[in-house]
Amino acid sequence: MKQIPRSAYLAQLAAWRDKQIIKVITGIRRSDKSTLMAQYQQQLLSVGVKPEQIQAYNFEDLANEPLLDYRTLHARVSERLLPDSQNYLFFDEIQMVSDYQSAIDSLFLRANVDIYLTGANAYLLSSEIATLLSGRYVEIRLLPLSFAEYCYRSPLSAEENYRRYLSLTSFPYGLQLPDAEAVREYLDGLYSTVVLKDIVSRRKLQDMDLLRRIVCFLSDNIGNLTSIKSIANNLLAGGRKVSDHTVESYVLSLTECFLFYRIERYDIRGKERLKTGHKYYITDLGIRHLLIGLRGGDLGHLLENVVCLELLRRGYQVMVGKMGDAEIDFVALKSGQPTYFQVALSVRDESTLKRELTPLLQVSDHYPKYLLTLDPDPLILHDDIRQFYALDWLLT
Repeated sequence: MKQIPRSAYLAQLAAWRDKQIIKVITGIRRSDKSTLMAQYQQQLLSVGVKPEQIQAYNFEDLANEPLLDYRTLHARVSERLLPDSQNYLFFDEIQMVSDYQSAIDSLFLRANVDIYLTGANAYLLSSEIATLLSGRYVEIRLLPLSFAEYCYRSPLSAEENYRRYLSLTSFPYGLQLPDAEAVREYLDGLYSTVVLKDIVSRRKLQDMDLLRRIVCFLSDNIGNLTSIKSIANNLLAGGRKVSDHTVESYVLSLTECFLFYRIERYDIRGKERLKTGHKYYITDLGIRHLLIGLRGGDLGHLLENVVCLELLRRGYQVMVGKMGDAEIDFVALKSGQPTYFQVALSVRDESTLKRELTPLLQVSDHYPKYLLTLDPDPLILHDDIRQFYALDWLLT
């Protein structure tokens, strides 16, 4: 298999290198957390770090079974530390080590160690990381392949790759599979694993039918304003009466395992977050296609989903912008400064172009504003708004 460099994530890891903070790589299953760690180790070697400075342990490997006791692990790592050099410690599937936080806490006390962890979502949720590592960590959330990564060394055109990206899968292993049917079988197994291991077993959810209905509802409503009440009302219309609290618990489980990302709303004029009407985007459109198929009128929302995940990959804090009665698809914050994005399938129709531009024109600040479409046009300027061909933007 060709190695696809996860450049954006490698840059994040490099930025945190040698900082006195634990790096925790999280993400949905099969997003290749282990591969990212291996690529980063190679990067360290390429800039002069010696092999003996690196210790790497994958606890799914039976060779490391004796180290599943935290005291034994601590002793093994400690005896191999170089006293006069920086030591880079990589622990893959750390949740398999009993009371692992005790070993990590003790190693973290040393001035010359740099610690990196991954763990399965069924055991290493964000809330638990915060409790166990109590503010001494940074979380790097790994998504499946970006569109640019998906196109890496591909002989196909950007347009053909984009069609495949939407209908097949963005999971790295999907690129090794021979055809759409093999991808479908792979995604079916992956989805079942995420649901059964990372959601049902971890959260002790009992109602599989309810979970399936909520997953399908969220999949069918990517890009639409959605509330817990609206989900409950839809279930009631389908013959399932369920409390808002139960729906909220199930939805939280779906975001904790990174199957969906919840994007909050932001009042641009009032400069405050809004408590109601979030949007949800799925981490892989191939899974959506598996669950509900590709439906007419979907393509604009699919592009919106792709753009949202790309902004998250690029390190933005992403929110939906409210501008009076109008909406801006995404307000992307970095270092406290916003960039505004409007996303549309096409703006060749003059009325559509006016509708998409109007909310951006109402924003009075001078931060960057973009209109992304699938119209294959060169850069077009509308006052201070830049209209980009979305595939060009995704590949930059």
